Amino acid sequence: MIRHTIPSQRDPLTKAVRWAALFSLVAAAHCLMAAEPDWRKAKPEAIEAWKDLRFGMFIHWGPVSQTGKEIGWSRGGQKGGVSQEQYDNLYKTFNPVKFNADEWVSIAKAAGMKYIVLTTKHHDGFCLWDTKQTDYNIMHTPFKRDVVKELSEACKKQGLKFGAYYSVCDWYHPDFPLTSPGGKVKREKSDLDSYNRYLLAQIKELITNYGPLLTIWNDVPQMFQGRGKVTMKMVRELQPDILINDRTGDGGDYATPEQTIGSFNNTRPWESCMTVSAHGQWAWRGSKDGVKNLETCLGFLIRAACGDGNMLLNVGPTPEGVIAPEQADRIREMGDWLAKYGESIYGTRGGPFKCNTALGSTHKGNVVYVHVLKWGGDKLVLPDLGKKIVRSSLLRGGKVEVEQKDNQITISVHQSDQQPIDTIIKLELDGAADGIVI
Repeated sequence: MIRHTIPSQRDPLTKAVRWAALFSLVAAAHCLMAAEPDWRKAKPEAIEAWKDLRFGMFIHWGPVSQTGKEIGWSRGGQKGGVSQEQYDNLYKTFNPVKFNADEWVSIAKAAGMKYIVLTTKHHDGFCLWDTKQTDYNIMHTPFKRDVVKELSEACKKQGLKFGAYYSVCDWYHPDFPLTSPGGKVKREKSDLDSYNRYLLAQIKELITNYGPLLTIWNDVPQMFQGRGKVTMKMVRELQPDILINDRTGDGGDYATPEQTIGSFNNTRPWESCMTVSAHGQWAWRGSKDGVKNLETCLGFLIRAACGDGNMLLNVGPTPEGVIAPEQADRIREMGDWLAKYGESIYGTRGGPFKCNTALGSTHKGNVVYVHVLKWGGDKLVLPDLGKKIVRSSLLRGGKVEVEQKDNQITISVHQSDQQPIDTIIKLELDGAADGIVI
């Protein structure tokens, strides 16, 4: 028989062995926890693929387009809107007979956009798909066609990614604690747990019936702190490679600066959402709205890419279901520019020179694209990159002189070769540009 000897508790060597064993167990536990997948985080390759796209179309649309007022926010008379009763009955006359999903996607494609995000349900609670959770949806309008289905299929057919905007708050639903105007009125009775089940069921419908989706784009998570993590867990389980924005109530995969271009950030993915409308309205404002000029719209995209972010540019279709000609023409002009200069936007990362109002840069592999938005003469002096420039050129032709010495780079472009919106100088280095930030 083998006898097991119990060592003395006073033996310092034994005590050291016990502590070593304890630390080993703790370390092993930490390793196991680190090895477990974190459902909140997107797969790195999914994030990188999304960043490669750089440019998408946002669409705010629904029965409210018949009024020319803002979607969601105009319910209840706020901002010159209409009464709740009037707003909630707009769906009864919503019949966008000219809606053509293939045409919408074709316009986005001509604009150089790589994905579309549709407001499947805004704060007003109206749903643009054949949801089984409520009758307040597109199938109960005179139109009776599933807009989400048609648009998601058109995207698949034409090679664009499709994402679903879904408002967390719902000022129409009786179980949601807050209502219009502006989600500032508290209901006498509500049931947030019941509403949470409704929200989860609807998001599940969107992913399972219309996916795979690029993203679930949540918005205005009133009352949802602590509940958003449940949404993220379900979404990730349904589609592991999907992205979720940061408006769930508990964070998300990417930040969403609104009506402003984000600052340079190459550690936290981000996407700025902007409007093409001259007045900044998301939904259709009417034929007198107008659009931002080409320089402004391109400036949004260029500065976003230089800051290492994406840009989601919004259009607001008409009550008939048409993307207004002035909006379509403007974004097509952006597509014409991208057809010439897109290599400096798509698949790039921001930097190494951080963006300001006059200058920015993108890079890909061993190539740096210097975007000059404003010149102060013929010369531009930049800090050195720490790598040798082996070749330089102007995108789409012209003459550029680049001198690299004394820890600086001097770029000279004659005014005749400077472009009115963005002069792009291509610098080819003797090594990768990744990791250089100046």
